[in-house]
Amino acid sequence: MRLVVISGRSGSGKSSALHVLEDLGFYCIDNLPIGLLPALASQADANEKLTRVAVSIDARNLSATEESIEKLLIDLPNDHYQLDVVYLDASENVLLQRFSATRRKHPLTTDQLSLAEAIDQEKALLDPLANMADLTLDTTHMSVHELRSMIRLRVADRPNGEMSILFESFGFKHGIPTDADYVFDVRHLPNPYWNENLRAFTGLDSEVQLFLNSHDVVAEMRKSISDFLSQWTDRLIAANRSYMTIAIGCTGGQHRSVYLAEQLATEYRMKYPNVQVRHRELARTANLPSH
Repeated sequence: MRLVVISGRSGSGKSSALHVLEDLGFYCIDNLPIGLLPALASQADANEKLTRVAVSIDARNLSATEESIEKLLIDLPNDHYQLDVVYLDASENVLLQRFSATRRKHPLTTDQLSLAEAIDQEKALLDPLANMADLTLDTTHMSVHELRSMIRLRVADRPNGEMSILFESFGFKHGIPTDADYVFDVRHLPNPYWNENLRAFTGLDSEVQLFLNSHDVVAEMRKSISDFLSQWTDRLIAANRSYMTIAIGCTGGQHRSVYLAEQLATEYRMKYPNVQVRHRELARTANLPSH
């Protein structure tokens, strides 16, 4: 049996993630009281039809019980099933904007607690779950469409025992991805942006690829990153790691990081079955999904 626990701060996309899993055949329960999780796991394990189960747990449950969520999850009799904890989050400014846009009430707000204070309090309540998450997704720059695609590719479609590997390009001027396991800085490489004939293109275009291919230092950087990852990926798999996110960053996230993320993803697809690539800044401007 596969058991997926979805959690995260309100407004980060938990409901969308759970809906994706439900559409893909998971038996889903929204806002499950955490005290019922062991009984659910045992019941599902005894039912041959419940092979894939997903539950969402939010701060309302954690604030209403003294039971430790981390102890409860560790103590689950999980020798017969695979447990994945997926934690969604977003920047506080974006969470505030999302609540303002939808006019929804935050579950922890009261007459004495403002929205900003409720968001901070929720983070503190959920920190134990965030710290033990197998996969953390920062949805700050994600559209609902991209989040749905990410959940499908990295969670629902991941076979048992396989590591899901994501190569993500980004621009340092827009911030470092908070959900990255490894971050590589490629801002020292030749920059196509300063060539007016290349500025409008991206690392997905042959014009930029030819430019970067013509510089030996780019190939050297790619090999250095690949050698480092090759040294550790199999060890992480042997240690039962389920997810790995490798972030490649240049200044604007349009050319060099995109090119290298694509190159590395292509190389890794020849060795591992579950490899995706995401271009954060391109997705922000063109709603480009992961693939």
